[in-house]
Amino acid sequence: MKKIVISMLVVLLLITGCGKVPVLSNGEEAVITLEDGAISVDELYQEMKNKYALSVLIDMLDEKILGNKYPETDDEKSYVSNMVSQLQLYYDYYYNTQFSSFELFIQSQYGANNTQELEEIFSLDYKRNQAIEDYAKSIVTDSEIEKYYNDKIVGNIEASHILITADYEDDATDEEKAEAEKKALEQAKEIIAKLNNGEDFATLAKEYSKDGSASNGGALGEFNRGDMVDEFFEAALALNVGEYSKEPVKSEFGYHIILKTAQKEKPTLESVKEEVIETLAEEKITDDENLSYKALIELRKNSGMTIEDKDLKEQYENYVYNVTN
Repeated sequence: MKKIVISMLVVLLLITGCGKVPVLSNGEEAVITLEDGAISVDELYQEMKNKYALSVLIDMLDEKILGNKYPETDDEKSYVSNMVSQLQLYYDYYYNTQFSSFELFIQSQYGANNTQELEEIFSLDYKRNQAIEDYAKSIVTDSEIEKYYNDKIVGNIEASHILITADYEDDATDEEKAEAEKKALEQAKEIIAKLNNGEDFATLAKEYSKDGSASNGGALGEFNRGDMVDEFFEAALALNVGEYSKEPVKSEFGYHIILKTAQKEKPTLESVKEEVIETLAEEKITDDENLSYKALIELRKNSGMTIEDKDLKEQYENYVYNVTN
């Protein structure tokens, strides 16, 4: 939409500057004349300004501010290229019959007249995301960092597991699924009973586990928070080294029997501080749906932005109020 509106504004400038358009009795130049009236350049401009200008203005502002703050990087180029490629595939698979060309498709969906303009849109998205992440990091407090470190940071864990899955067809009924779940749970409990009787964990993993680690006796290597699903990680964390879970641990993958084989020392705060800040920043972005707007509003404010046009200034102030309240 932005590119279309800018093109329309350029046309208006050409119209007003060519000196060959009819002039109305009030001195304004006409865009369209009718038997019973006309539409002037000023009327058309005012209508476009009221409906579209704020969106165009915000994009132009952000392009200028963010372009200076975040020079293009290889990561940005890769992101833009991947987004365009994915959109091309999306068009090829789903929309090639509805739109006769990729250009028409992206014009309809993004207001981009060509691939270059589409790349500019994705480039702006990438830079905006950078600004939002940096803003979120900047509002993380020392107390939040310390609390997260004390409550959440632990040393790497080493563990093995045996995974038992509930096997059923995609078109299985609810009753069939429930029966498969029951069977998997019973088998997991039977394996725990074998462990209680002194049988070897690695041997049982090779025989029963449905996970790729089975050939290695169920060994998973080192992992930490975020590397495994929460149910698995918390269960492994709660075990003592050398202890296995006495009840099956349910996750989206099935039922796990976990053997904790090692627990590394907790790292220092200094060594994980940046990682903690990134995690807390991500949480802030997820928890506050308005944070992305606040970040960009603050960025524009700090750039020394002053909107001279009275109408657009009022529109922007209303926009700020609406997206932050």
